[in-house]
Amino acid sequence: MQLLQTPHQFLFTFPPPKTLNPSPHSKPKWTPPHLFPLTHSHPVNPFKPKAISSDEFPVDETFLQNFGPKDKETEDEARKRNWVERGWAPWEEVLTPEADFARKSLNEGEEVALQSPEAIEAFKMLRPSYRKKKMEEMGLTEDDYYRKQFEIKGNIPEPLETVWAGPLVVRQVPPRDWPPRDWEVDKEELEYIRGAHKLQAVRVKLSDLESGVKVENDELCLDRYKVFLKQYKEWVAANKDRLEEESYKYDQDYHPGRRKRGKDYKEGMYELPFYYPGQICEGKVTSIHLYQGAFVDIGGVYDGWVPIKNNDWYWIRHHIKVGMRVMVEILAKRDPYRFRFPIELRFVYPNIDHLIFNRFDFPPIFHHDEDTNPDELRRDCGRPPVPRKDPKDKPVEEPLLSNHPYVDKLWQIHVAEQMILDDVEANPEKYKDKKLSELTDTEDLNEENSIEYTKAYYKKTLIPKVILKTSVKELDLEAAFAERQLRNTLRRETEERGEEYKVTKMRRNIEMDEYDFLHWRRSLEEREALIRDISCRKALGLPLEEPGRYVEDSYFGKDQYDPDNALYRYDYWGEPKNSEKSKQERLTDAHNKAIVGKSTVWYEMSYDDCIKQRMQREAKGIKPREYEEEDTNIGDDDEDDDDDDFDFSFLNETVDMTTQPHVNGTESPGISDEGMFED
Repeated sequence: MQLLQTPHQFLFTFPPPKTLNPSPHSKPKWTPPHLFPLTHSHPVNPFKPKAISSDEFPVDETFLQNFGPKDKETEDEARKRNWVERGWAPWEEVLTPEADFARKSLNEGEEVALQSPEAIEAFKMLRPSYRKKKMEEMGLTEDDYYRKQFEIKGNIPEPLETVWAGPLVVRQVPPRDWPPRDWEVDKEELEYIRGAHKLQAVRVKLSDLESGVKVENDELCLDRYKVFLKQYKEWVAANKDRLEEESYKYDQDYHPGRRKRGKDYKEGMYELPFYYPGQICEGKVTSIHLYQGAFVDIGGVYDGWVPIKNNDWYWIRHHIKVGMRVMVEILAKRDPYRFRFPIELRFVYPNIDHLIFNRFDFPPIFHHDEDTNPDELRRDCGRPPVPRKDPKDKPVEEPLLSNHPYVDKLWQIHVAEQMILDDVEANPEKYKDKKLSELTDTEDLNEENSIEYTKAYYKKTLIPKVILKTSVKELDLEAAFAERQLRNTLRRETEERGEEYKVTKMRRNIEMDEYDFLHWRRSLEEREALIRDISCRKALGLPLEEPGRYVEDSYFGKDQYDPDNALYRYDYWGEPKNSEKSKQERLTDAHNKAIVGKSTVWYEMSYDDCIKQRMQREAKGIKPREYEEEDTNIGDDDEDDDDDDFDFSFLNETVDMTTQPHVNGTESPGISDEGMFED
């Protein structure tokens, strides 16, 4: 640490620093003694007269008070004071979250101390313990307190009445997807439970329903539902701990609608199998979110989710408040490990479902590390596939396959057997008193060293060479040796008869053909199955591909690579002169020059008029005018070498009209582009 060396020591005294929250009972802080070394024994004058040059400003007392070194505050105090003075203080380090929220919300963002009694009381009510204490003083429950708050504000309007809203039918029916997967129940009880679903198919007239309303609950026929509840409680007792462990494993972050666990879990909360789509439930609004919607506690381990977003809150904000009692209908029940909100709801009371327009296209999901296939993920979540270009391939017209992958290995084994047999015939002494079946490998072969890549010379050219090592254990040398002996015997007999020996297929070749035929047969069966599937789909009017998988090319716009653009053509100066495109341009240009006449003159007439005039001249026997080249550049022969390379012989009128290339739909003289426009 470098100290500023000055000839004099100064001691400064400053007023104590201002605190953010001054309290009336603040105690004076102990200040450490001065840390500056005092070298003088006699008292030091704080300000000593000093000569000042004309280009310096005198250092007065206020300047030293403001900018001199301060030694009476700690590092934390200095840092906080610096934040306050500069105006960019990170309040999350200075204030508690409650104080930060109170200052910004209750005072419209102005950083001032709370002064009015209402503001101080509102700040205190932010603490749950103080709020609970107030509720107890008022003798109200939490629901009554929230209801009283709403009554005081008077923000909840009368419930909406719509023409299409009929009587609400609430039934105690077991869910149709009971029991859960991998859970065995008594089959007779299950058949008895599912009898309730058959009773739902009975048609009831609306007038009879309204006239037959009863208040007594003696004839409700809850026997089937009670059997379901018995099985449901058995399932909960067996799986409750496992579900909580899985919740801790998969749900690391807190989000609204997450499974209640730990201290939030209470006995008697309903698990997911208890609910079913179409069920009417009573609940309490627990939280509302601008971009996600409202969350309703319906007595289960998961809060229900009512999807609301964006501007819809503007016209329903008066009807939905936190703590309200509502009636909801379950719209969907989903996998809790894939979807963020497993239970989707809609409001039945208050009747505001027709005011929600901005629906979610798809419910939010969790993304896991195991999700490597995006198409499979979207299919599982009910989302459309990723759009891609149609490859335009027709699998029905593709050739059948007849290349079995094992044929390459068979060929390798066959070559190794024949090489060993050739070595046996060339060196019989080496294999004397040895059985071919007892041969062993000279080195241990495995997948790593079975293939060796080297280089070898072929006709003075170094080319890559691949050595395939085959184990003797894979070879059938006895059968190959017997086949070789049989072939040698047949060759000798044929030569003795004076005939030519014709080599037939060997044992391994026949085996390869069998594998290839097997592969071809399988390919044929796959094609027949594909044609059968396509025919059935066309007959039933079903799509051949997954809907939305392939889209038109116009969906992606124009490709970034545009060959017509000069930026992407070979270089910025166009195509090379010897390319096929420039060759066509040269032929077209020469064709036009041959038709018109002199290459340096272009008539102000159309191509058709020019041809008509020439035909008229030929009919009258008028010969074309001959131009004499003016020798203006006598001494500049070297500069005009390019003109000498051009072949002007095709400009004459006597052209063989039989063999003429077609350029732009018209015939032109047969010319060659060799030596034309060369550099």
